[in-house]
Amino acid sequence: MIVKVQGKFLLTGVSGMVGSAIKKWLPNKNLLTPKKDELDLCDRQQVDAYFDQYRPEYVFMIGAKVGGIIANKADPVGFLSENARMQLNLFEACHKYGTKKNLFLGSSCIYPRECPQPMKEEYLLSGVLEPTNEGYAIAKIMGLKLAQYYYEQYGMLTVCPMPCNIYGTNDHFDFERSHVLSALVRRFVDATDENQPSVTLWGTGSAKREFIHVDDVAKALLFLMEYCNSSDIINLGTGTDISIKDLANQIAQEVGYQGEIVWDISKPDGMPRKCLDISRLTEMGFEPNINLQEGIKRTISEYRQLKIEGKIK
Repeated sequence: MIVKVQGKFLLTGVSGMVGSAIKKWLPNKNLLTPKKDELDLCDRQQVDAYFDQYRPEYVFMIGAKVGGIIANKADPVGFLSENARMQLNLFEACHKYGTKKNLFLGSSCIYPRECPQPMKEEYLLSGVLEPTNEGYAIAKIMGLKLAQYYYEQYGMLTVCPMPCNIYGTNDHFDFERSHVLSALVRRFVDATDENQPSVTLWGTGSAKREFIHVDDVAKALLFLMEYCNSSDIINLGTGTDISIKDLANQIAQEVGYQGEIVWDISKPDGMPRKCLDISRLTEMGFEPNINLQEGIKRTISEYRQLKIEGKIK
C-alpha cells in the first residue's frame, strides 16, 4: 500500500487494533503516534497544546473507548462521555490549527436496531438504536455530525467511514473487552486445550454479523484518506454476514473442538442483524482481500502464539 499523501500525520489510538494496523503502512517520517500517557484525548488542554507544538496536517481519529456487549452494558456513561470528549477536543483542535484532511472512524452500530438490510448510509437516524450499545452509538453519531457540520460551516474536510465488526491482529482476548470473534476464538482454543466437555455462549446464536479483518480496514482507511473528498458516511465492510451460531461452529471446527456448544438464551443477542451495503466503497474501487475463513485461521494462530508466550491472563 503506497501512501501518496505527503505531510505530517497524527494517528490516535496507535496501541489499539486498528491504529497499530494503520501504522504499518504509514511512513515513520513525520508520523505522530502519541500513546495515552503522552496525550490524553479527553483532556482539552492537552490536545490543544499537542496540536500547537506539533501542527499535524492529516489526522486519523482512531482512538476510542471500545468493547463488546458486556463492557457496553457495564459502563454506558463511559462509552458516551469519554468518546464524546475525545471527539469534541480533536475536532476543535483540527479546526483551530487548520489541518488539511481528517478521518473519523465510526461504527455500524450507528444504524437503527431494526434497520432494513443491507444497511445503506441514508438509513442513519431512521429508527431506535440497539440498547446494549446505545451510549457508544450516540457518541459515534455525534462524531459523524461534528465532521459534517465542520465541513458545512468551515470547509474542514473529514472522511467518515463506518466499518462493520472488525477483528484480527492486536484485538483484545480479554472477555470483558473483546469483540465476538476474538472471544469465540479464545473460548474454543481454551476449551480444546483443557478438554472441556461443553462451551456456553451468550444468546440464541441467531444474530447475524458482518466481519472484516483489521488489515483490510487499515488499507481501506488509507485509501479513503487518499481518494475520498466528502464528509458523507461511507460504509466499510465485506457486504456479507454470518449468524453467530454458524460463526461459532466454524471456529470450533477450525480449532478442532469436539465438545458441546450450549446457548444461554437468558443473555442478549444484541442487534438482530448488521450487514452493510458497501456499494459506495466498491464503486470507488476498493475491495477487501482477506476472507472470513482465512481471517479465522490467522486469529486462532495468533491467539495460540500469545498463549505460548504467556501473554494471556
